[in-house]
Amino acid sequence: MNSITVSAELGLRLVVPDRTTIPLTASLTYTATDPYAIRMAFHVGNDEPVEWIFARELLTIGMVRRVGEGDVQVWPARTEGEQSLNISLTSPFGQALFEVPLAPLTAFLNRTYELVPAGRESDFMDLDQELSNMLWSS
Repeated sequence: MNSITVSAELGLRLVVPDRTTIPLTASLTYTATDPYAIRMAFHVGNDEPVEWIFARELLTIGMVRRVGEGDVQVWPARTEGEQSLNISLTSPFGQALFEVPLAPLTAFLNRTYELVPAGRESDFMDLDQELSNMLWSS
């Protein structure tokens, strides 16, 4: 099966404790061979990007209502008159809150659903290969 990928660069803002925001760039990547996941690499200064993997459905639902438990929470917001998505990430190293403009994120998600329609994700997975990977990696 061909690996078909959708990617985008996205400008977003890191919200620091005094509610000041710091502009950042994130790279979004979606691959049909991993149809449930969206990889988001946050570019912070000159360091290597910090990558998080999100469920595509989490970001989609988060545009409408608060969703997520634990390390990742997502909810809609309005920032400076523009619709945005808040993404809160928690790790052993700390917590970060990002404001993501909704329009470019929606355009990216729409492209992923054109590639792999909702509910059809399992059609794009090689379950035998996935099981083999899990069994041999433990």
